[in-house]
Amino acid sequence: MQDSTQHKNIIAVTGQKGRGKLFLIPTTLGDTENLNRVIPEYNLHILRSLDVFIVEQLRTARRFLKKAGHPKAIDDLLFFELNKHTDENAISDYLKSAKNGKSIGLVSEAGTPCIADPGAAIVHLAHKNGIQVVPLVGPNSIILALMASGFNGQQFCFHGYLPVEGNQLKNKIREIEINSRKLDQSQIFIETPYRNGKMLDSLLKNCKPQTLLCIATNISLESESIQTRSISAWKKQSPDFHKKPTVFLLYAK
Repeated sequence: MQDSTQHKNIIAVTGQKGRGKLFLIPTTLGDTENLNRVIPEYNLHILRSLDVFIVEQLRTARRFLKKAGHPKAIDDLLFFELNKHTDENAISDYLKSAKNGKSIGLVSEAGTPCIADPGAAIVHLAHKNGIQVVPLVGPNSIILALMASGFNGQQFCFHGYLPVEGNQLKNKIREIEINSRKLDQSQIFIETPYRNGKMLDSLLKNCKPQTLLCIATNISLESESIQTRSISAWKKQSPDFHKKPTVFLLYAK
């Protein structure tokens, strides 16, 4: 039965009209010891059948592929890096393998490709070139945090990173709090882990006491913490989230 399943999964990698596919492959959100806890077995079958990968960071991707049990030596695989330092004129070459019938895996630094991630550029290019794009299911901190927050999952807005500068940050926080109340909309944003404390301080200073704040830290890890409280309640008890990946969600009624 196992051999039959693997055979079907490998066939799925084959593209139509002589072209490969671009598989969007989620990774873990942190140091997860047991990949099967967060990564479907189907994803691992697909990943192990690929030889070409577009990755955000080479070192992280190589470590993930090794942990996922890729059958080939990591040095025998072909990698292309796609991040903020990548020359936009160079990425068209990244799809040559797919144009020649060999499927490619797009691997995020953490979580789901193309969501708060630079992978969208290569996906857009794949569509322009008639290459089938196949998103695989897996951990996404933004969606998981929203699921666990208790906030409105019908109307929500993801802002990415809020401004760093003090006055701009204050104004943005007040703006999204007003929008949440006016539109009945959950507001979601992230911050560089070492600035978590500064973000929380700004939220406590600039939001109304009854506004709800969810702080979701180390999502899908053993040390996961997801807590929703009012601003007034957070003022009485701060979370332990220094330098830990965190998603912030704001909801004002």
